Amino acid sequence: MFFSFKNRRINYSDKGEGAVIVLLHGYLESSEVWNGFETGLSSAFRVISVDLPGHGLSDVYGEVHTMEFMAEAIKELLDELEIKKAFLIGHSLGGYVSLAFLELFPEYLLGYSLFHSQPFADSQEAIAKRKREIAIVRSGKKDLMYPDNVMRMFATSNLEKFEGALLRSKEIASRLPDEGIIAVVNGMIARPSRLKFMEEGKVPCLWILGLMDNYIGCKMIIEMIKLPDNAKVVVLNNSGHIGFVEEEELSVKIIRDFVNAL
Repeated sequence: MFFSFKNRRINYSDKGEGAVIVLLHGYLESSEVWNGFETGLSSAFRVISVDLPGHGLSDVYGEVHTMEFMAEAIKELLDELEIKKAFLIGHSLGGYVSLAFLELFPEYLLGYSLFHSQPFADSQEAIAKRKREIAIVRSGKKDLMYPDNVMRMFATSNLEKFEGALLRSKEIASRLPDEGIIAVVNGMIARPSRLKFMEEGKVPCLWILGLMDNYIGCKMIIEMIKLPDNAKVVVLNNSGHIGFVEEEELSVKIIRDFVNAL
């Protein structure tokens, strides 16, 4: 399904009934990555899965898709559907969008989950890497960039076990428009730290990390954040950066129990 946002289209799906959960995918992904996870949640909740601008079937809006811009798109979708409260689950990039939403529209939130994500701005090293990726994509050679990025989402020990899911993730990334990739990378470079808003604890937070994450050192990053009393941290022992695939059943249970307790 589509809704109109700033004279262009955003794609989303809407399944199930009950408390509303909104799924926001990560970088080099689309809402397709949530398929199994979405099915597990929609038996108990109303689950809305969104293609962020420039991803999947959603339109590209310009050279930069900021986290605030994408958060505004989610807010407009909730208004369109007459939803007053929702629980956001943001994977990686989607977590950055969720934190922007927390800053801008906290009154819409039942709570939120950072799923393999974190609140800090990019380091200079990360910015340099992102600029190299933009240059590769601009040169028409994104196929030299995305396969390794996608492979690193899975724990090294899980690559053989989840070979089918890895191939699907690579296929999803291959279909993303160059302009959409560039816009979101520019947006990630520009994003500020939102540590303050995570630590303030205006709404409950579920922070899910992977012990074998190739992108986020979970033990180190947990020590860098003073979590409020209404936050919970869960570490998936057998996951890398894509625990909703690597430990799907457990991840569904963790989310279900947290939301039901709100």
